[in-house]
Amino acid sequence: MRIPFIPPIGCCSRCGRAIEGHEGEYLCLDCERNKPFFDRAASAFRFEGAARELLLGYKFNAHLWLKDDLSDWLEACIRAHFAAPSVDLILPMPLTLFHRIDRGYNQSAYLAEEVARRIGRKCRDDILKRTGRPKRQAGLDEEERRQNVKGTIAVRRPEFVRGRTILLIDDVMTTGSTLSEAARVLKLAGAWRIWCATLARSIRS
Repeated sequence: MRIPFIPPIGCCSRCGRAIEGHEGEYLCLDCERNKPFFDRAASAFRFEGAARELLLGYKFNAHLWLKDDLSDWLEACIRAHFAAPSVDLILPMPLTLFHRIDRGYNQSAYLAEEVARRIGRKCRDDILKRTGRPKRQAGLDEEERRQNVKGTIAVRRPEFVRGRTILLIDDVMTTGSTLSEAARVLKLAGAWRIWCATLARSIRS
């Protein structure tokens, strides 16, 4: 089984998008036009092929035995792109109430907890919460996604994020709109720096 890992070089310094022919630090055109609120994002592999099937099984079919292997790849991504000792707090992206009830677990929370244990940092799943009822992001273009997620994430415990470097953990990044919205509200709550790490990056973006 071949996993389409994303190399740690040749990626946008903001969103982590890999573009062939680029080396060193650069901003992709999307980030130049609509700079996300997070400071940096990175993903372990492209959301395609066997990697996509593994992740879908973990996310939707409770293949939780994959957690350790997936955490290996996510941990490697974090150590390659971020200064792990500088992270103050790790937060999983929250699920909507419907998805929490439907799946019975938050796949990103499991990953966040395991990665936090491995790099010796605290993880909390009670800081961010979903609000409102956004439409499904699938099928929306980039601007529609940004508008769709506005006001759908809130910070419940701002005292835990003020002045801190936060590492957000999610499973898949497509345009980064949801992660950017989470970063926006965290910075409004006083967070200093927001980094984002995901297992997969959608080839759509």
